[in-house]
Amino acid sequence: MEMPFEDNTFDAVYAVEATCHAPTFEGVYGEIYRVLKPGGNFGCYEWVMTDKFDENNPKHRQIAHEIEIGNGIPKMRTAEECIAALNNVGFEVTMNCDLANVGDSIQWYYPLEGDIRKCQTLKDVFTTIAMTKAGRFTTTNVVRLLEKVGLAPKGTVETQKVLETAADALVAGARENLFSPMYFFVAKKPQN
Repeated sequence: MEMPFEDNTFDAVYAVEATCHAPTFEGVYGEIYRVLKPGGNFGCYEWVMTDKFDENNPKHRQIAHEIEIGNGIPKMRTAEECIAALNNVGFEVTMNCDLANVGDSIQWYYPLEGDIRKCQTLKDVFTTIAMTKAGRFTTTNVVRLLEKVGLAPKGTVETQKVLETAADALVAGARENLFSPMYFFVAKKPQN
């Protein structure tokens, strides 16, 4: 991982749900540290497993694995690993918190649940209906037809199934407070 920028180039850096796709947190955070000017801040919304995640629990590992496969993530890491990686590359963490679990009556993952009672807007209705059993069945069969007549490439149905599994894992991980897509932190590069 090498960003095409000189050392100490940027006053600030931000990332939103992106750095979780890097092979290691240390690798991507190290590059961010390198290109950030001394005294600069790095703000990030990170996908992490929470402190409730137990690596020795097969169900927890299965949820993490399905999130990884369906979202192109090499390894789901914990919030603790995130903070350790920031410290390891030289950052000073000035703020960190999980914004996914702040007591909202309707959780962030509601469109993935397929429960239209939780819809907030007209757009939500269409998204949520697509995630119901009937919506998934319809989508699968339309995609299968498109694949059969050559309007969608072979493997599109299989890809859709992987994405459905990933959506289910995101919901399961969130419901059990094992996963957060909204772990927020701000880290500072020291002046010296």
